[in-house]
Amino acid sequence: MRTEARFLIAVVLMLGVLVGTNRLFPPVIPEETALATDSIAGETETGGGDTIGTPGGEEDVAADVARTLDTVGGAETQDPLLPSQDRPEVRAVDVEVRGPLYHFTFSSAGARLMSGQLLEFEALNRGGPVEIVPAGANGYLGQKLVVGADTIDLTNAPYRVEPASGLVLTAGGSQESLRFIYEHPTQDFEFEVEYTFTPETYQVAVSGEVRGVDRALLVTDLGAGIEYAESDSALEARSMAYVHNHLQDGIRSTLLSKADPTVVEGPLLWAAFRSKFFVMALMAGESDEATAAGPYLGGLLIAPSDLEERVRIGTAQTISEGERYAYRLFMGPQEYARLSSLGQGMEEVNPYGWRIFRPIVRPIVSVIMTIFVFLHTQLSLGYGWVLVIFGVMMRVVLFPLNHKAMKAQLKNMAAQPLVKEIQERHKDNPEKLQKEMMKLYKEHGFNPLAGCLPMLLPWPVLIALFFVFQNTIELRGVSFLWLPDLSAKDPIYVLPILLALSMFLMQWVSLRSLDQENPQMKMMMYIMPPMMLFIFMNLASGLNLYYATANIATLPQQIWIARERQKMKGQPPLSLSRD
Repeated sequence: MRTEARFLIAVVLMLGVLVGTNRLFPPVIPEETALATDSIAGETETGGGDTIGTPGGEEDVAADVARTLDTVGGAETQDPLLPSQDRPEVRAVDVEVRGPLYHFTFSSAGARLMSGQLLEFEALNRGGPVEIVPAGANGYLGQKLVVGADTIDLTNAPYRVEPASGLVLTAGGSQESLRFIYEHPTQDFEFEVEYTFTPETYQVAVSGEVRGVDRALLVTDLGAGIEYAESDSALEARSMAYVHNHLQDGIRSTLLSKADPTVVEGPLLWAAFRSKFFVMALMAGESDEATAAGPYLGGLLIAPSDLEERVRIGTAQTISEGERYAYRLFMGPQEYARLSSLGQGMEEVNPYGWRIFRPIVRPIVSVIMTIFVFLHTQLSLGYGWVLVIFGVMMRVVLFPLNHKAMKAQLKNMAAQPLVKEIQERHKDNPEKLQKEMMKLYKEHGFNPLAGCLPMLLPWPVLIALFFVFQNTIELRGVSFLWLPDLSAKDPIYVLPILLALSMFLMQWVSLRSLDQENPQMKMMMYIMPPMMLFIFMNLASGLNLYYATANIATLPQQIWIARERQKMKGQPPLSLSRD
């Protein structure tokens, strides 16, 4: 069962307890595609001329991206994102880019990214740094040009590299660029791609140009997803997805386990692969200032992959001779601040919550993350203690709402005898019944929803907290007491058990304050904690630490309410004035 499904069950059950016990059980009364192709690695005829070719007619390639991609990726042809098996071998030279944050290895054959290591993050499943490119993926970021009916495949073409020795970037240093140039040996065709690296960021600026072709569709291989890096690979696999941001339709995320070969029509602001904590994204243009007029990606080609349970993605954009194309790459962690700085909604690459909740949850997430990081940095506390403090803080902040709800419940309990009397007396006269109930509300403040609404208002916050503490990279690999990793499940299940016991104790305190035994509440007291244990036992231990702390911090409030209920005993019953 998926994590989100487990959490949804938990939400439904807790809401059922919250609302159902107030309405249904009132308180007790105090009593691959073969390409039509000109392969650059092996020359073939491309239309009868001495040049590579030009698009037919005056048709704008951008307006025809979907049709072109569909032709390239049609069922009768081989996957255009995979290198042709019959292409002659090209002697490849590895070129390295070393920086404070990353170590990239490119190949001169196809200007492909063969390895992308994130040096600040350890791969928890094997040791060493996190790797972007999976083993057996045959490199990422290869290029193809669709020119009319022809496809120029550059994914294995021999490029000249400048500088040939690669790059070494130092902290505080300036930007540096790595250029790849392909020149056709006999025809007037040249293609260039240039990567510009900044030492302090994971963002890479990419630009280039084509010569010998008037207009073409550039298809860039974004790859087949990110290498596994977490200790629980099965859980990580369930979070692997490709995501794209459509200019009109917004952000769409598709799990790799459910992805099928298809064509996604643009215009798109960006496309990305994400794992639980890392992301590789290609963003249109040199900055985040994309409009309906461009720059944007024309579409995506989702094709089969040689890697199990993965697809391979190609991004498409139009390029013209004499104009430099540009896009941005991001290969790094899903840190909220970093992704937000990229613009175009990149912080939503791993969206928090279900689509219907996102407009409400999104601003709450921003506030939560700000407070969360502030407590860690300003108080110099480990994230485990930050979660404990956060759990107590949230209960303090939400105490006024809970207090109001509990007072309303006490009023409703006192008014229950009058409610039953009115219902019995006017059961055959609905109009009189409604009038008397309104009178009861005015005289004694009785409102059956008053005890529920204040407790429902914090739910967006609780939902936001679930997704934040379940997926935040700040908790990845962080140990606390007996927990080796706050982003992984508790290995000995102490926290889920503590969470279930705290829930049982809260309901037990509440039940003990009643004058008469409530069978329904007693049944929920025994059913809900085991259900919560089942749902939360495989969730991140950081999330369980927060909820267990919050439950324990709620116990004093529950005890206070129980005492208030005891004080109601012996008080004269409420009465309704007679007309």
